[in-house]
Amino acid sequence: MTAETILMNNIRLFLIPTLLVITSFHAYSQPVSYSFKIAQDRMLWHDNIDKEQKRLLALDGKADDTISLAKDETVNLEIADALIRQVDDLQKEIELDSTLSGQSKIKYLRSLEAMVRGYNDNCWKRDFTPSMAPGLVIAFEKAVLLDKNNKSIEPVIAENSYGIGKILVECFLRPSENIGVRPSRILLERKYCELHPEEIFTILVAHPDLPFEDSLIIVAGHRNIRQLYDYAAAHSSLATHIRNSKDSLISTVARMANSKSGQLYFPFLDNLIRGKITIDEINKVKDNGLNYYRLLVKTRMDYAERLLPPARDTALEMNALTKMLANKGKDIFVREINALHTAENPAVRFKILESLSPEELYYLIVLSEDEIYTSSYLGVYERIFQRMKNPKGDSCIMRVHGDYFRKFIKMAAAYNKLEHFLATMENGNDNTIMKAFIIGLEKAGEEDAVDVADSYSSIFEKNPVLAKYVLSEVERNYKKNLERNDKKGIIIYNLLQTLFQSADTANKIDLSASLGISPIYSVAYDSLKDDSGRVIQQVFFYGDEDKDGQNSYANFMGMFSKKPEWKITENPTKEWVTITSTKGLPIWIFANKPLLGDDDPDDKAQHNLDDYLFDNKLRPSIYVHRGHSYHVSSTLKQIESSARIVILGSCGGYNNLSEVLKISSDAHIITSKQVGTKTVNEPILQAINNNLLEGKNIDWLAMWKELGTKFQKDPVAKEKFDDYIPPYKNLGAIFIKSYRKAMGEDD
Repeated sequence: MTAETILMNNIRLFLIPTLLVITSFHAYSQPVSYSFKIAQDRMLWHDNIDKEQKRLLALDGKADDTISLAKDETVNLEIADALIRQVDDLQKEIELDSTLSGQSKIKYLRSLEAMVRGYNDNCWKRDFTPSMAPGLVIAFEKAVLLDKNNKSIEPVIAENSYGIGKILVECFLRPSENIGVRPSRILLERKYCELHPEEIFTILVAHPDLPFEDSLIIVAGHRNIRQLYDYAAAHSSLATHIRNSKDSLISTVARMANSKSGQLYFPFLDNLIRGKITIDEINKVKDNGLNYYRLLVKTRMDYAERLLPPARDTALEMNALTKMLANKGKDIFVREINALHTAENPAVRFKILESLSPEELYYLIVLSEDEIYTSSYLGVYERIFQRMKNPKGDSCIMRVHGDYFRKFIKMAAAYNKLEHFLATMENGNDNTIMKAFIIGLEKAGEEDAVDVADSYSSIFEKNPVLAKYVLSEVERNYKKNLERNDKKGIIIYNLLQTLFQSADTANKIDLSASLGISPIYSVAYDSLKDDSGRVIQQVFFYGDEDKDGQNSYANFMGMFSKKPEWKITENPTKEWVTITSTKGLPIWIFANKPLLGDDDPDDKAQHNLDDYLFDNKLRPSIYVHRGHSYHVSSTLKQIESSARIVILGSCGGYNNLSEVLKISSDAHIITSKQVGTKTVNEPILQAINNNLLEGKNIDWLAMWKELGTKFQKDPVAKEKFDDYIPPYKNLGAIFIKSYRKAMGEDD
């Protein structure tokens, strides 16, 4: 900074406060005295300006002579100089301007009042800022000069921000509107759209036929393709303009939106725009489940290859493709082989998979984590290698360009197939695959890191040598990220290192203390009670054609019916029951009935129960999902932030864990790798309720040990129980909690 600059700043800091004292006194004094003569018929307009200046001084909540609208004191001084000293000067100039008629002077005094009022009304609103005061006054002076010469103020609006332009336009409406007001309003619409592209379509609907509509459609459409689709499907003039667009993306989406099968085209949007596929080609397969699934897999593999270096190109609507691929895989294949889990002949159970390629089977596995049964997984996994000409695990991963390979490895570990998978490889490729499994998590999404975390318990139990290698790779990557000072990488690998070390009980690591999260080994009884001292539970049942939900409900009710320590009350509409404890401490359990019929009656029953709980200020702290995996999304939508224990049965995939922890970051989650079974579910619920009746904390370690001893007598039940994952062993859930807390995402 030069000596001259320093001197000027000092003069400025001295003069502005002095002027502020003088002018603020001028604004407050009654009656106001002016240093120039004012015609009596214009005194009202000067007084109105002074009132707005007085309001300006009080905007900070203090009726004093200073302005404190910004944290930076220099900015406050600039505001004062612009809107008090300079405005006073403008009042004088207008009043003494011999070239203006009396009516013109009133016009510009009115405009000046509108400018100060506009600032006062908007300075803290979105798209405006207190610091705009100097620029606003300069722009106002330019606009007045143009208006005096009967010229448009549009150039001034064009060169200034939306906020300044918005205030200025309102200053030149009366008594005669400036010729630039109307085009300036259109210009401001464009400026607003540039600031808020997410609102463009809403604006275009409200203001049809804007001159720049076509370019805005392109901006908004490329930003939000789903929104573009919805507006293109509507019957409106905007939809017509969308359909007439010359842009390839816009016109393609418009064509999709005007088809009854529009959603089926979304997964292929990128290839449609690139000309690699046509809508006619999609039409040939869209009504055939198998062929449509095959096209989805082929497209996913194409998009996955583009994600690799050097291209690193993410296709449009990649998520739409993934979601459709997952849904079709579950709907057509996984749910059928799950439903046939009691079939003795594998050929009958897996017949629907006969024509699927190894790659198509691969995607069935990695995208159905939250639904596929253990036996279903094993059947699909086996068929992947049976259908490969050269059954090598690394070849399998290479064929899908590494897509979802961490998920595949995590699931192989969970279902005791990781050793087989790695044993199929040659020339040390097994180490290369496992090294790739660990590295680069700082550049990946949360789900990849959760898959790595989730896999370790199974690896540690089945292959200690491999577990040691995985831990060493985690430690190596932690050091590498420390050297790079990569915050995300440091957090991820530090968490994994701590989690993996804790798997060895000899280390005696308390994860709650080490990771700085709420207790994972126990749940305090007091945290489960509501304000009235009750522990409230909600249990979700679903009516199914296979009677699974109805049978589950009957088994559940068997725990309470004809038991003196429990009372069962049916609600008047017969949609749900209330189970209350008659001995021990108060427990209230609400369970909807699994109803089957038109209009989804059990969904209606659940939501009526939700309303009842809300209206009566009953907030469950324990939620239990009893039903097929594909019903879990409905259950998750109804879980409240009061949740402390959530039992999901076989629905332990990443998406479900993540969703529960978004709702309640302190929730303890119980899941299973296998289909939930009454043989295990009922004893777990009974153990929890027995503790609650006595007012005891839920000690997961002790409870799981006791249940394990109990199931030891029944090998079949023990095998099913071993598939259940208690909260303290749910490394994926623990990682999510810890990671979000460390990254500041759990607020």
